[in-house]
Amino acid sequence: MKVFLTHTEAAFPRYYGERALAALRQHAEVARNTTGRVLEGAALAEAAAGCQAIVADRATPGQAATFAAAPDLVAFLRCAVDISTIDVPAASQHGVLVTHATPGFTEAVAELGLGMMLDLARGISDAVVAGRAGQAPQPRQGRQLSGATLGLIGYGRIAQRLGQLGQACGMRVLAYDPHVPDFGEGVTGMPLEGVLAEADFVVCLAVASPETAGMMNARTFGLMRKGAFFVNLARGGLVDEAALEAALDSGHLAGAALDVGSAPDQMPPPRLARRPDVIATPHVGGLTREATEHQAMDTVRQVAALAEGRLPEGAANAEAAHRLERLRRA
Repeated sequence: MKVFLTHTEAAFPRYYGERALAALRQHAEVARNTTGRVLEGAALAEAAAGCQAIVADRATPGQAATFAAAPDLVAFLRCAVDISTIDVPAASQHGVLVTHATPGFTEAVAELGLGMMLDLARGISDAVVAGRAGQAPQPRQGRQLSGATLGLIGYGRIAQRLGQLGQACGMRVLAYDPHVPDFGEGVTGMPLEGVLAEADFVVCLAVASPETAGMMNARTFGLMRKGAFFVNLARGGLVDEAALEAALDSGHLAGAALDVGSAPDQMPPPRLARRPDVIATPHVGGLTREATEHQAMDTVRQVAALAEGRLPEGAANAEAAHRLERLRRA
């Protein structure tokens, strides 16, 4: 079996790594992307010619043009949870299996969220930036997380872990999620309006869907208490960025921290990132060695299953992936 790994040489050490590559080579011959650029469309199919599987990083889309031009392709394995940039119907039309990795980034994203709240509360980045510019940082009075209220929008794995970290810091924890009947010990479930009105730190961790698109907008930012902080660790599409900017301009919000946004690869847009009241990180919530290796090893296990003629875990369109029969016959 032959596999094409899409990660550029620059992205490879951050998003895949030598240990996972060595494990992958135990199950398949591996071809690497040596072009120095993200491949897509027919160019990706050409680079992966003769390969039965493509292991795709999050920046590499799975487009209809790729599936149409890749007659040898059996499986397109996303080394991430998000498969929104993969044209699954097109893959299914050609009998190509699409898979995703499991979310091994819970701890990493939750820890970043805690760090962002600490930074917003104490002005850590402001002091560091001033010092590096040769200026004397101005002492300012911060606030403690202990005794403050944390409001979680969405209550999946990451929110649950961040809630635990918040409780460990002495925070009161509120949560809104219409799909969760029981929030467990120490967490108070509330309607969205109640969470926004009472929280000192609102952290958006809702699932991206048509129903949640733009859920943080002029109305909902207006419901937040004056002087509160907003953190987005979910998806840029959940936030009306113009409304967030207006809430910051008016002083209604004291600051924001963003790991995602409307810029390419879900990064915060420059117009928000350059603001002194915004902490912006380039979509690095899950970018730890432990988290990325977890997802890379998921693709190794998927390739191992394919090489043995088995359906791998994480399949998104198993019922349509008729090319799998090629591997089973082999």
